[in-house]
Amino acid sequence: MSHAPIPNGADPLDLLGTDTLLTDEERLLRDTVRKFVADKVLPDVGEWFDAGTFPKEMAKEFGALGVLGMHLEGYGCAGTSATAYGLACTELEFGDSGARSFVSVQGSLAMFPIWAFGSEEQKQEWLPGMAAGDLIGCFGLTEPDSGSDPSSMRTTARQDASGDWILNGAKMWITNGSIADVAVVWARTDPDGPDRGAVRGFVVPTNSSGFSAPAIHRKVSLRASVTSELVLEDVRLPASAVLPGVSGMRGPLSCLNEARFGISFGSVGAARACYEAALAYAGERVQFDKPIAGFQLTQRKLVDMMVKVQRGTLLALHLGRAKDEGTLTTPMISFGKMDNVRMALEVAREARSVLGANGITTEYPVIRHMNNLESVYTYEGTNEIHTLILGQAITGLQAFS
Repeated sequence: MSHAPIPNGADPLDLLGTDTLLTDEERLLRDTVRKFVADKVLPDVGEWFDAGTFPKEMAKEFGALGVLGMHLEGYGCAGTSATAYGLACTELEFGDSGARSFVSVQGSLAMFPIWAFGSEEQKQEWLPGMAAGDLIGCFGLTEPDSGSDPSSMRTTARQDASGDWILNGAKMWITNGSIADVAVVWARTDPDGPDRGAVRGFVVPTNSSGFSAPAIHRKVSLRASVTSELVLEDVRLPASAVLPGVSGMRGPLSCLNEARFGISFGSVGAARACYEAALAYAGERVQFDKPIAGFQLTQRKLVDMMVKVQRGTLLALHLGRAKDEGTLTTPMISFGKMDNVRMALEVAREARSVLGANGITTEYPVIRHMNNLESVYTYEGTNEIHTLILGQAITGLQAFS
């Protein structure tokens, strides 16, 4: 859809003029990613979704674009601002949540813990290849019986007399798992060992003996994304495989905050895609001798969608500026992830109603985004968990342990 003002001077795609809040450099980066999505994602993503696949070769495309670990410094990473990373997430999710999920998992969940907590040897070994898209990473925290309560994980890491670590357990709902070259796996150490049962992170090459990653099929959401289980059966790793810079739940939770921040921006992209599709369709679909955009009920729907997208954009930008200034807090991240994903789902459902029966086909992007957002609503902290994080923030009382 063309991005041009209508006769009364209002821009239907940016009525509040949020574009003016960006720097020239940020607009250039955003427009570069937007063009990439238009050229490399949108022409084929409907077929990827229908087929339930995500092309592994897209990793190198993302690497060449410079968005893998783009908010990290050194080791081949671009070193952009947090806001710039967020804007890239917006454009990627405008294409599909699967595209943003790939970039988010690679950069915020697999590369970030190595960058933040890894040894220099680990950083040199993995980060340059991951930034280029030559190596793909995944993040193993969630388990079949441990989702919102990751501290109850059953995956174990035991250090034997040789100093090697032996990992056993299973992880579930792992993006990129079946195509990954390396997995950052979180496991509970031996209660009688030197770490006294603390959770530690391990850099696990996926070609390690005893490691497997069967794909999860029969999904009706995030189909243009690889989702897997990770199975670890006596996986033996050298002592150097542990991330030395962190112990306890602070490690994985800090990674989740990185990813949740990106979702606050990304979900706006999905919402914008649905709003733009509905706006364009309403202007072209003629019923009772005029476009349906001329009917009061349709205009109410379009206005509600526009207001929500603009509000979500402002929220995401505020969080981006706060992160760049070092003032972003965990409750603020929960606010953004919870409200913007909820907003995007509402917009997708309203847009589907505007498109009528056409809205349930992947010829249009709306039902694809709507289905995807059901996953985004749950992963990286469920809507309920973020609600309780905010509840604790405003009452001082914790409703879960």
